[in-house]
Amino acid sequence: MAVNWGFLGAGFVAIRGLAPAVHKSRGATLYAAASREEQRSSTLEPERVHATYDDLLADEHVDAVYISLSNSQHSEWVVKSLEAGKHVLCEKPLGMNAIETAAMFEAATLHDRLLVEAVWGRWHPRFARMVQLVTSGEIGVIEHIETAFTFISEMTDNYRLNPAMGGGALLDVGGYQVHAWVALTQGAADLSITQLERTIGPTGIDLTTDLRVRINNNITAHSVSSFALPSHQQFIVRGSHGQISTEVGESFTTWNETSSILVNNVREEFPVTNAFVEMVENVSGVIEGDSGWIVSRADSIRVAAILDSIAQHP
Repeated sequence: MAVNWGFLGAGFVAIRGLAPAVHKSRGATLYAAASREEQRSSTLEPERVHATYDDLLADEHVDAVYISLSNSQHSEWVVKSLEAGKHVLCEKPLGMNAIETAAMFEAATLHDRLLVEAVWGRWHPRFARMVQLVTSGEIGVIEHIETAFTFISEMTDNYRLNPAMGGGALLDVGGYQVHAWVALTQGAADLSITQLERTIGPTGIDLTTDLRVRINNNITAHSVSSFALPSHQQFIVRGSHGQISTEVGESFTTWNETSSILVNNVREEFPVTNAFVEMVENVSGVIEGDSGWIVSRADSIRVAAILDSIAQHP
């Protein structure tokens, strides 16, 4: 059996990442799509194109929905999809804030459906290996996490430039880094902000958020999220007895290429991997009752709460 996927939205990530991934994945079929333009939906090559999102949700043949709408639309359509009896994989950030995020998971529980945040990089075997190495004590006691995800944006007329629609660098690329904190520190149960610098753009979004925090009392972390700095991704974990760092391949968005890490100056290499495919196959497997790994409810809610604390910090 294959999970029949329906897509709400046909933007860049859906076209370039998720649709090809579903077509390549075992146990998954891109059955239907709906977007503002039927012709654009057709580019995803689904079996059926629906004129509206509601029409797609009414299609009894759709088992699960992938949502790639603007951040401010996630809550509405996640809940509507769950109410329609569909499992949901929704782009990050799952909610505009932690309250929205928790409410969506409550709806998933109420309707007995799966809800997963599509932080696709967390399915990459390299990321999983970094978590495993830290957890096993390979570099001793973790002391510091250094991350960055920056690029100079050429976006125009894009929801990421609109604060009311969930725009800004922190929500767009900061979430990857906060997910790394949560994954590496058993949920970052205790986190305090020690330094925060923002650059606000003309539309009111944060173009750059430069942040230093203390996690669980004894771990420091520094992250830079930006639409205004030269393209750069970095992921370094320092411990009492060594260090892990990404090397070949972008730190958070390596895609369809070989990649590597340095573990105490020893290189570990990973074959060509499409983490979108890994995500789709794992989520589809869990939906079918088979084995598979998914980002947990607890992790998504905790990440949302940390992002809230950063956004609300004076």
